[in-house]
Amino acid sequence: MTDVKTGINPLFLREEELRQGLELLFFAYRDFTSEPDAILAEYGFGRAHHRVIYFVGRHPDITVSDLLEILRITKQSLSRVLGQLVREKFITQRPGLKDRRQRLLELTEKGVELERQLTERQRGCMARAYREAGGEAVEGFRKVLLGLVEEADRGRFPSRGPIRRG
Repeated sequence: MTDVKTGINPLFLREEELRQGLELLFFAYRDFTSEPDAILAEYGFGRAHHRVIYFVGRHPDITVSDLLEILRITKQSLSRVLGQLVREKFITQRPGLKDRRQRLLELTEKGVELERQLTERQRGCMARAYREAGGEAVEGFRKVLLGLVEEADRGRFPSRGPIRRG
């Protein structure tokens, strides 16, 4: 029964429901990453490469410092992945305009094409799931995901109005 005072339904907080949510997240992540993983393997890349390519594509001229903040990996790990992506001409880096010590990152045409291939598959998967679930579920899912994101990073995602079916 729903707690009238709080509006919270305690049924979804039971151990089995929480465990099922964890399992669904694992299975969804496995399936969401399987096609991109196969594409990445053709280049000898892994998921760290994918994340770097995605966020550099999403934020052209991102600084290495900002990328480190988003990815929360060590400088050494980023340096290894980024070095390979620069050597293989998927990403370019150049000094900052105001601070020459900064390195600004941008995808090359080759990088844009790889990012497109990787994202296209995941975007299609997300679009299909969103269509099947409907607008209210999509908004609920967004709220759940935001709840999983550390509070300091939630500001990266502007609030949206209700999703309308069109």
